[in-house]
Amino acid sequence: MKKISLAITVALIVSNILNAQFKEEPAILKTSTDSIFGTYTIPELKNNPPIVLIVAGSGPTDRNGNNPMMVNNSLKMLAEGLAQQGIASLRFDKRGIGESKNAGVSEGDLRFEDYINDVKAWSKLIKEDQRFSQLIILGHSEGALIGMMASQEKEVSKFISVAGAGFPAADILRKQLKEQPPFVLDMCAPIIEKLEQGQTVNNAPEMLYTLFRPSVQPYLISWFKYHPQTEIAKLNMPILIVQGTTDIQIGVEDAEKLSESNKLAKKVIIEGMNHILKEADADRTKNIQTYSNSKLPLKEGLISEIVSFINQK
Repeated sequence: MKKISLAITVALIVSNILNAQFKEEPAILKTSTDSIFGTYTIPELKNNPPIVLIVAGSGPTDRNGNNPMMVNNSLKMLAEGLAQQGIASLRFDKRGIGESKNAGVSEGDLRFEDYINDVKAWSKLIKEDQRFSQLIILGHSEGALIGMMASQEKEVSKFISVAGAGFPAADILRKQLKEQPPFVLDMCAPIIEKLEQGQTVNNAPEMLYTLFRPSVQPYLISWFKYHPQTEIAKLNMPILIVQGTTDIQIGVEDAEKLSESNKLAKKVIIEGMNHILKEADADRTKNIQTYSNSKLPLKEGLISEIVSFINQK
């Protein structure tokens, strides 16, 4: 019995030490609409640590990497993993999402630049905080394009793209539509082309209404005009591009195109990592099952690659 009690005591001590490695604090960014809310994750045992501003991907994705349809805690795990290695972070609910719901604007008024400007504002807020040293922006998925645009500001020291697209959003949409029956792409192609030209489209076919409804077209126009390869080429700072081989949304080719566009970029390909940064089979059904597994840890090697890049002088 004494041995069992001792084992339990040791386990509790180890658990408490791990939990004490970092603390979390609320973060608030005031905007013209309403406040945007986030979370600081700060290592306890390191003074003036570097800080990573984590930018979530597309859709209703919150600060933890979750949305109403799935909970995987990928971005929460990322923040905690960095903190255990002495690196602080700030992750946030995008305007209109989660706790930042009241900061959202109507769909017809939302523009891609709103997200970029929010990240720029977070960057300025962080740099005013004397607790932190260098600022690194890390963008995941669509957040990578947002992050690389915001990283063109003077406050940012390094940029990290994780599962970031290497092609414009319109091209990605075309690629996804090719997986549908041919007539679907035939119907969508003229609409996409007009949106690329900055023109809205009236009377989209009923079956395409969800994708091209009038209220979302201004946002698509604002998003389609940015080319990731062009934007990353503008960055004059150390860049890390991380991509998994079993990502069914973004491919290794995207990482290659990004790295080829800027000579300062380092490319890291992680075998067996999928879009939510976890180990996954290449089989689509098995892969998607991981999107709702909040217990599955991040793919081994991801945190170490990011930490090595951040700590490199």
